[in-house]
Amino acid sequence: MQFRRYVLTRRPAWALLAVLLVSGCGAQPETGTPRAAAFTPTDIAWIQLMIPMDERARLLTDLAPGRAVDPELARLARRAADRQEAELARLRELLELSGAPDTRPHEGHDMPGMVGADTLRRAGALSGEEFDRVFAAALRAHLAQSVLLCAGERGAGGAGEARELAGELERAGAEQLALLDAAHPGKS
Repeated sequence: MQFRRYVLTRRPAWALLAVLLVSGCGAQPETGTPRAAAFTPTDIAWIQLMIPMDERARLLTDLAPGRAVDPELARLARRAADRQEAELARLRELLELSGAPDTRPHEGHDMPGMVGADTLRRAGALSGEEFDRVFAAALRAHLAQSVLLCAGERGAGGAGEARELAGELERAGAEQLALLDAAHPGKS
């Protein structure tokens, strides 16, 4: 039990990927084409997790323009929203290329880094400095978890296209996290 608690608190991305694969949450790739056959269950689990994570984060960034008081935070939110849209398009392309169905196995899950429904409701009811604090904390958690998940995919994935995208998303997420920390340090 101590080891499990350590893994879940110290390495949530790795633990989450392992749980998804062991529990059968990751879909098996269809092998209709050679490119689809290159996608492993790890690749598919990563794609199927990143899509809802970015979708939920996108709902959060949509709230910022009318609620954030810090102009730098509002700019970061716009950049994050643009990045999330681009990521979602590329992740959906990869999912299609993998041959895996878009079954939404993580719909409704609240996992580390995933912006939860409660956070969205709370942020939607706030404005000004209170919104900024909730927004920054949720975006920080999303970016940090995304970076960890992408590192896991980059290291353990099978399909070159997925590993390459994971590397790009990992770098972009780390850059955004650094900008957020510089603009809003310790205010989470």
